[in-house]
Amino acid sequence: MKERLSIGVDIGGTSIKLAVVDSRGNIVHKWNIRTDTSEKGRNISSDINATITETINQLNMSPSDIEGIGIGVPGFINIESGFIYGAINIGWENYPLKDDLEARSGYPVMIDNDANLAALGEMWKGAGNQVSNLICITLGTGIGGGIILNGQILHGVNGMAGEIGHITSIMENGAPCNCGKTGCLETIASATGISRIAAEGIDCNPDSALSKVLKENGQITSEDVFTATNQGDEWANEVIRYISKHLGIAIANMSNVLNPSRIVIGGGVSRAGDQLMTPLKEVFSRFALPRVSQGAEFAVASLGNDAGVIGAARLIEIQSFER
Repeated sequence: MKERLSIGVDIGGTSIKLAVVDSRGNIVHKWNIRTDTSEKGRNISSDINATITETINQLNMSPSDIEGIGIGVPGFINIESGFIYGAINIGWENYPLKDDLEARSGYPVMIDNDANLAALGEMWKGAGNQVSNLICITLGTGIGGGIILNGQILHGVNGMAGEIGHITSIMENGAPCNCGKTGCLETIASATGISRIAAEGIDCNPDSALSKVLKENGQITSEDVFTATNQGDEWANEVIRYISKHLGIAIANMSNVLNPSRIVIGGGVSRAGDQLMTPLKEVFSRFALPRVSQGAEFAVASLGNDAGVIGAARLIEIQSFER
């Protein structure tokens, strides 16, 4: 029996990751192309079709070997129709991506939010370990979230479920968020938020190692904060305690509602490992209901940049299985 293969696509603001993935979630071949955001992203669909066609030929594959194309998009999507209401970093507004790419490629196309597909990828082949109830949180420049309940992506009424980054903090006069609100979790626990908080406290902590970093580099990165924490810097430790508190409370509240068995933390900030996970787990245990806490296990995402393409390919694999 011929192996079923799918194409997984993860569209970002600067690059598009693609992979040929088999029915067991193994990457057969992966590559990337530049994201052409000119002309409101109108060339992206044709670029994706062209690079898939070229790669199939290079791999000496037949077009019939491919079951379909799954795509992750950082934007607001009608999941059923594949219509993109808006993807700011891409330039799309009211764009029928599914219809356009299906017409160009001849393959069935399925589309979902990129954070949802990262969660699906981690569940299938990564740190989720195929559990049926999972929360996946990506701590990068912003904060993304995906929720799997009973093995299915939770979308909500119009695709907005899982936006943990925009849980609003109880703080008054919080920092402004790109979404237009203030005090969102993204302004605190993202890499950008950690950098901002660390820099804002330097005047009151002039002896911190981060003060020297700021003077020399003009900025403090989240990685700088974790490095200083490892060196015992008190201000850096205070920053980590602060962001862990807010992130831990947010995850505990989500978990009290959803009762997940696995909480996967990914993104660049997750590379801090135990420096983040240890205080985060402590806060979570304090604020989650005891049985919720007992049932939930934390894990660091293991697929890295491959999570999105594997999750996107999983969309096609599920559809093929259901046919």
